[in-house]
Amino acid sequence: MAASLWRAVMGTGAPPADATDGVEFWREPERGGWLDKQGEYIKTWRRRWFVLKQGKLFWFKDSTVTRASVPRGVIAVASCLTVKGAEDVLNRKFAFELSTPGETMYFVADSDKEKEDWINSIGRSIVQHSRSMTDDEIVDYDSGRPAAGGKS
Repeated sequence: MAASLWRAVMGTGAPPADATDGVEFWREPERGGWLDKQGEYIKTWRRRWFVLKQGKLFWFKDSTVTRASVPRGVIAVASCLTVKGAEDVLNRKFAFELSTPGETMYFVADSDKEKEDWINSIGRSIVQHSRSMTDDEIVDYDSGRPAAGGKS
């Protein structure tokens, strides 16, 4: 945690190399644009360039994203529970929140349309990349074993 706090305070460091999972974030993102993001430890607002691609939401200091760019952070959207407007929570126009089991992150877009576009894009990505149950995971509660063919 101390290292995370140091990076937050000093603005240095990057997510671990495996956090990108080989996603070519610099090529043809599903969505990209400027958002203000509230800091994790120090609750100041910083303007960041966001890229949504293949179930990951990356952010960068500037909009020139290349293969050599190092993301300032990344969120696996499959771990997200909700994405919704947060104007009432923050008392800021065009605000929205993204919630995971461990935290809620806040963002502010430049317009209502941008806010709605981000919410819709992230929401679609959550649905597409969330793991759905397979037949092998359906349990027959009478026997405590996986149900044959997914049917009980």
